[in-house]
Amino acid sequence: MPIKKQITTRPPLVRKPRADAQRNRELILQAAKEVFARDGAAASLDEIARLAGIGPGTLYRHFPTRDTLIEAVYRSEVEKLAAAAPRFAATLSPIEALRAWMNLFIDHVAGKLLIVPAMDTVAGGSSRLIIGSRGQIYAAFVSLGQRAVASGDLRPDVDPDDLIRALVGIFHTTHEPGWEPAAHRLVDILIAGARSTQP
Repeated sequence: MPIKKQITTRPPLVRKPRADAQRNRELILQAAKEVFARDGAAASLDEIARLAGIGPGTLYRHFPTRDTLIEAVYRSEVEKLAAAAPRFAATLSPIEALRAWMNLFIDHVAGKLLIVPAMDTVAGGSSRLIIGSRGQIYAAFVSLGQRAVASGDLRPDVDPDDLIRALVGIFHTTHEPGWEPAAHRLVDILIAGARSTQP
């Protein structure tokens, strides 16, 4: 009986983006964030390319449609917010890492509000993008909250979910002037109220 040779197939290599391609992508996202925040739904992709210092063809190679660019801008901002959690945890005490991230979350929401008019033009609207990002944001917050409880900085009966509910509550006032300073003050109030009484 002839012996059948086993044929092994290797998975295709996943090439990392070239450095210049990655740099162009980041320049496009930064420029798009600025232009969408300034011009909303009327933002010009040619203006985004000009501000990024690239040609329109390069922009379209990275983002074939306006929708893909808008979604990428928002997802990039969410990824930066989520990535800040382990970075803060590595460099700050548990309580200060939590405080820094909560304040960054407020800044993220303020920035998101500026590009919501553009986000509303994509299929499914801004709500689809926002709902899709909640898991990442929640996981980052809870990891820092649990770390602060485990360290003894926060009382053992503190539930990180309660902290995020209180913080998200103030986002319902974003249409009112002065909501950002009020939100940052709320962070300090929440942390002070949740602090452990142990020396």
